[in-house]
Amino acid sequence: MDAYPLLLAVLGIAVLGAAVLPRLIDRLPISLPIVIVAIGMAIFSLPLSLDGPHPYADDDAAERLTELVVIVSLMGAGLKLRRAPGWHSWGSTWRLLGITMPLTVAAIALLAGGLIGLPIATAILLGAVIAPTDPVLASDVQLAGPRTDEEDEDADDEVRFALTSEAGLNDGLAFPITNLAIAIAAGGSWFVGWVVDDVVVKLAIGLVAGLVFGRLIGWAIFNRRSEYALARTRQGFVALGATLAVYGICELLHGYGFLAVFVAAVVIRRSELDHDYHVRLHEFAETLERLASVLFLLLLGGAAVDGALSALTPASFAVALAVVFVVRPLAGWIGLLGSRHDHAVRSAIAFFGIRGMGTIYYLAHAVNEEAFARASVVWAIAVTTILISIVVHGVTATPVLARLDARRTGRATDQGVVEV
Repeated sequence: MDAYPLLLAVLGIAVLGAAVLPRLIDRLPISLPIVIVAIGMAIFSLPLSLDGPHPYADDDAAERLTELVVIVSLMGAGLKLRRAPGWHSWGSTWRLLGITMPLTVAAIALLAGGLIGLPIATAILLGAVIAPTDPVLASDVQLAGPRTDEEDEDADDEVRFALTSEAGLNDGLAFPITNLAIAIAAGGSWFVGWVVDDVVVKLAIGLVAGLVFGRLIGWAIFNRRSEYALARTRQGFVALGATLAVYGICELLHGYGFLAVFVAAVVIRRSELDHDYHVRLHEFAETLERLASVLFLLLLGGAAVDGALSALTPASFAVALAVVFVVRPLAGWIGLLGSRHDHAVRSAIAFFGIRGMGTIYYLAHAVNEEAFARASVVWAIAVTTILISIVVHGVTATPVLARLDARRTGRATDQGVVEV
């Protein structure tokens, strides 16, 4: 049997199912990613001549697929944010980026070195790829996005705002740490070059490119004086064009494209805050994101049952558990110490550090660039961490956020809830 048309048929059926599944599971304590991964596991376990992907053997395909999905999701995440960037208004975000993320990287690297005995470059790589939260699979704990009946929905919803803005920015900030692991693995005199190029230059170019191109694209979309303003077209695919243009140009300029895309999206949203065209842009980006995520989750399920976890040991499984249940919650709690928000809000932000496609992208990118000792172990831990995160956070997100919403709005809810 030819595997390619079979794979297309499976993907098509999965996409059709993904359209109706949210209604079917609306009242159940599970999320759509859980169901899609389970379907992927079941399909690739059947005798259908379908081989699950082996990312460590076919990492270029894994890198390009996840790269595309992540940049589209970063545009969607940026368009969700109404709150003006500022030191105080984005205080939770800066804490998560400046304190929580470095602590997470360091803790994972120490666990990997101490419990599993990974070499320092490989241990740092594991910390770098698992540290960023996911803008794709974390939709249940993020802002809903622009609406036609626009309200300032992120003004008092600190949990969703913090998790959305964190996921948008830390995908770009994981690059310097990943490149640190690559530089150490390559050996030689790497420190000065890494600091100057990977930290200072590329971050600066990514930030400036996002600001400049976001302003230009915002003008091209919303210029009221021009009959050629893109908003007049009412075409949602402008979001994809903006995403690809910003990412590609920034990468050509030797900057971090992930950072540029998210910054550009925030600037585009701020350029005409309440225009109803934002709804069309966000809906198109979200549709692409969902389609690609269905493919990713199916293949993730296939990889899980067809060799990606072959290098998993009890010690490495313990590391994956620790990331979800200990490292991220503790690092998040430390990062938010002293913030103006109450314990329940800080605990929810700290706990919901969902892992996903960004992890696979960074790992595939790193092993394409340099050879890492025991890379198969890193793949096994990464995939296991994502699977645990999908299940644990998928089950807890709805009840926890329902309780927080009820507290915030002062309205009672009859849903079963979990204490935060």
